[in-house]
Amino acid sequence: MATRHDTAAPPAKEGGAAPARPPSDTVPSQDAKKRARLSRRWQRDVRWSPYAFVSPFFLLFLAFGLFPLLYTAWASLHTVELTAPTDMEWAGLHNYTRIFDDEFYWNAAKNTLTIGIISTVPQLLMAMGIAHILNYKLRASTFYRVVMLAPYATSIAAASLVFVLLFGRDYGMINWALHFVGVDSIDWQNEKWPSQIAVSTIVIWRWTGYNALIYLAAMQAIPQDLYESAALDGASRWRQFLHVTLPSLRPTILFTCVVSTIGASQLFGEPLLFDANKGTSGGSEHQFQTLGLYMYEQGWVSQHLGRASAIAWTMFLILIVIGIVNYVISRRLRASS
Repeated sequence: MATRHDTAAPPAKEGGAAPARPPSDTVPSQDAKKRARLSRRWQRDVRWSPYAFVSPFFLLFLAFGLFPLLYTAWASLHTVELTAPTDMEWAGLHNYTRIFDDEFYWNAAKNTLTIGIISTVPQLLMAMGIAHILNYKLRASTFYRVVMLAPYATSIAAASLVFVLLFGRDYGMINWALHFVGVDSIDWQNEKWPSQIAVSTIVIWRWTGYNALIYLAAMQAIPQDLYESAALDGASRWRQFLHVTLPSLRPTILFTCVVSTIGASQLFGEPLLFDANKGTSGGSEHQFQTLGLYMYEQGWVSQHLGRASAIAWTMFLILIVIGIVNYVISRRLRASS
């Protein structure tokens, strides 16, 4: 005979009814709903949180980057003065076409090119040599790296004013040192090539250490096995540098060349503060006036915002060309490696 095993309900408390038992599937279903809700919240968080984190950059870029860029493009198509920036008269491409006959623009472009070459080539060569030295085990290597970054962290105004004193015609230390080797005093601020060399010296002093640290970081990423193999084959330190270090640094060298070229095309602070007249003319005969200085002179001294905007856009187009050249060379380097 089958025996019944019925589960007895808990006895009712005195003075009250027996507690109601919830259905057996109520608690699991609530847990499932809670887990599903948390899962959906987690998925939304994973999907949208990165956009929230980077949104401040894009908001600032829209306000202080994209809007000025578009406004400058619009202003370059108008005749507009700084005294009345809202009164625009349509000029079409006149501000651009007049550049072809503007001797001061082409003088500034030529000065920008020559100063860029004079400052970039020695700067990168010196940075490569310094990085190669620092790549070996030296005592107080951290101290030397901090020293390399000190010029970069120095105020451009302070650095330029110090170099103005160094390159002074009558009491400058540079002319004082040249006097001992039989060189007469050079007017560094009023002669064309000396003034461009002096401005380039400021750029070299400020940026050599920065590029040296970039090269140093790239050198330390080169596998030591390559150097050991080259040493076993009898390669000297110099040949290891030529056949191991330089080929491995080609992308980094290209990067520093592009960044230095962009910086040279936008050169402004050094020539502005080096001018003895403290103006934007780049010397008494515009001998070291760069495109950045000429744009500032047209917009804020002559108050021709339309012309200054057109000059700014020509500089922007130059940077685009530099970027395209960088892209083409990078692709060829990747294809050949």
